[in-house]
Amino acid sequence: MKTKAFKRIYTRISGITKATCSLKASGVRYGELAWVNGMPAQVISVVDDMVTVQVFAGTEGISSHSEVTFAGAPPTLKVSDLLASRILNGYGEPIDGGPALRGEARIIKGNAVNPVKRSKPSTLLATGIAGIDLNNTLVTGQKIPFFADPDQPYNQVLAEVAMRAEADKIILGGMGLSNDDYLFFKNTFTEAGVLDKVVSFINTSENPPLERLLIPDMVCTAAEYFANDRNQKVLVLLTDMTLYADALAIVANKMDQIPSKDSMPGSLYSDLAGIYEKAVQFAHGGSITIIAVTTLNESDITHAIPDNTGYITEGQIFLKKDTDIGKVIVDPFRSLSRLKQNVIGKKTREDHPQMMNALVRLYADAMDAKTKKENGFDLNEYDKRCLAFAKEYAMDLLAVDVNLSIEQMLDTGWFLLKKYFEKFEVGIKEELLNQYWDERKIKEPVNSPSHGTEVSL
Repeated sequence: MKTKAFKRIYTRISGITKATCSLKASGVRYGELAWVNGMPAQVISVVDDMVTVQVFAGTEGISSHSEVTFAGAPPTLKVSDLLASRILNGYGEPIDGGPALRGEARIIKGNAVNPVKRSKPSTLLATGIAGIDLNNTLVTGQKIPFFADPDQPYNQVLAEVAMRAEADKIILGGMGLSNDDYLFFKNTFTEAGVLDKVVSFINTSENPPLERLLIPDMVCTAAEYFANDRNQKVLVLLTDMTLYADALAIVANKMDQIPSKDSMPGSLYSDLAGIYEKAVQFAHGGSITIIAVTTLNESDITHAIPDNTGYITEGQIFLKKDTDIGKVIVDPFRSLSRLKQNVIGKKTREDHPQMMNALVRLYADAMDAKTKKENGFDLNEYDKRCLAFAKEYAMDLLAVDVNLSIEQMLDTGWFLLKKYFEKFEVGIKEELLNQYWDERKIKEPVNSPSHGTEVSL
């Protein structure tokens, strides 16, 4: 060992894998930042004087005599209001050509928020997407994933949510993004004129996979600054958590850890929870809402990544392709927001809960009728009406490209119910029927995607 500018430098590495290096060192702490042969690394294991560091760019070119330098502190992010509009990498360094960051250096991956500082999430977070706002309403301070197949436009939906949601700051964490997706987010935020309230931490598919492990912690550190220090409503977007988990598995496998389910590390649950539990509604008004994409393999939600995610988060938004209308929709059966009861009918119109239930129930009847038709059974008149309703319901209220206010969503729902069903068939309370069924009060929405089309019964 030798010292240089008061930093400890070691030149005897005892073990090297494709992702990690092991050596004897003293006074080293878990999570500490290090450099191996000049490449950024982080301490991931300390047993007595044996230290293991993960090298984010991989260990190619590293020998047993390469220099290992310990910084004496974990990775930090410099936080200030100047973060807004910046694009940074996984180390918190600018990649937008702008000046170096200035501000208070804060250690990333801090503790979860003290429960006494938390408030009950009860503020509506409208997205303009009916499949979310009508059936799976979100609130500020919530943590919820998007479950989607890799070929679905989940990043486009995520960007739409960011554009429509009422938030003071948007913090984007991109992990393993293609260059096309990276440019899509950048151009979308620029063209919408909201770049001044967006902070982006980007790791592309061309960057080392292990850099993805820093992205969520950098994102949450920035979010905590704006939400706690500046009392702002912060929307965190993370994509793709499956690629984040894959990076965890790479490190675990190279350390010869015994894998858990689906080759994932046994620490997967706590690793994911450490990120999602940063979602919070502060008592003083600031909030962090986390929406994260988890890509699936052939819609399999039993895989360890979505399975653990479901236990941690407060529901899920499930995207699927509707072959009847040729669009991606929010699946009304597999999607769930566990906190929607805090706002529907309270912060939204009084008919919201009843309308939501009626539409989903009738859509379920339509799916039963579709099964009958596919199996060669005759359809009755009610079945045919349900199928016609389902097509318009999917087009007007479930498709992810529909942008409506919640009032417009509810009015569209009443129009569809009146178009295809009788009062006694919809299962809505009589006082609400008396108030909203009158044709003079609810008219056909002129901005409906199916406006002007004829649906054959």
